[in-house]
Amino acid sequence: MILKNTEPAKLVTYIRDGLIEQEHFGYVVRCSRTKVVEKIGDDKNYPFYLRSCAKPLQAALMIDYELDKKFNLTEEEIAICAASHAGEKVHTDIVNRILNKFEIAPSRLKCGQHAPISRSAQDELMIHGEKSTAIHNNCSGKHAMMLGLCKLNDWDMDNYDNINHPLQQEILRKINQLCEVKQEYPVTKDGCGVPVPSMPLENIVKGYLNLFCDEKYTPIKNAFLNNPYIIGGEDRTDTKIIENSENLVAKVGAGGLCVVLNTQIEEAFIVKICDADMRAREFVTIDLINNLRWADINLSHLIQTNQGEDIGKVVTNLV
Repeated sequence: MILKNTEPAKLVTYIRDGLIEQEHFGYVVRCSRTKVVEKIGDDKNYPFYLRSCAKPLQAALMIDYELDKKFNLTEEEIAICAASHAGEKVHTDIVNRILNKFEIAPSRLKCGQHAPISRSAQDELMIHGEKSTAIHNNCSGKHAMMLGLCKLNDWDMDNYDNINHPLQQEILRKINQLCEVKQEYPVTKDGCGVPVPSMPLENIVKGYLNLFCDEKYTPIKNAFLNNPYIIGGEDRTDTKIIENSENLVAKVGAGGLCVVLNTQIEEAFIVKICDADMRAREFVTIDLINNLRWADINLSHLIQTNQGEDIGKVVTNLV
């Protein structure tokens, strides 16, 4: 599919002693339950892959099949299933606990292994001379949930990551339903190997509104609101947002994505940073939250030397 002359807006500018040093472009789409409220940048309804922003939507199937009830999953365990966790001990312990409940061996996880996102967790492994495993993968909770659904429905566990597997077909159907997708868009493999669809940013926001504002999926909403550190972890943007607000759900995704939903007024927005810069994504997301008065989250915009001298600032352009 060819990019259709999209017009991203300049969202972030780094100014260092009067000179522009960095600029980051992207899009913001904000929606209520019934309409698009605001757009910054013209995305021309170009489809973007959901990446890890798909996780809460994928987790909806856990509620549909009552996996949470049948295995007596706690809020923390529900949260890890929709998380991009940082691989800290608090996260890996919960994933192991879920797999024990399912009586499924960790060796069945097909997410692959990578070092924990958390620097502290990386240091901890190094100090003890240990290597990362699939449990440390930020998607291991999602994959544990997928294996649980396979066991519950007597589906083959050996190829649960295949797009033609009944689990993945059910997940794609559910995501399209929640996101009100009416046509076919490309599907790719996420970093962890399972299918992830693409769609316009507006549809992603609709999916979050339809999920988190539906009483049926209250267990997922409460899991986010009550367990922000499980959703992300050390220095993670979504964790910072949930921890420093009363009623906001947030979820980051690779490719410069972050979705934030205000559960009180049932409104949500998505940020897409074109160059996928995570720091720029955090500035835009938190500044927009503060501008909307959804919360008051402190975030320094100063550019400083290593000695703490102020030599510049970061400016977001959100009007």
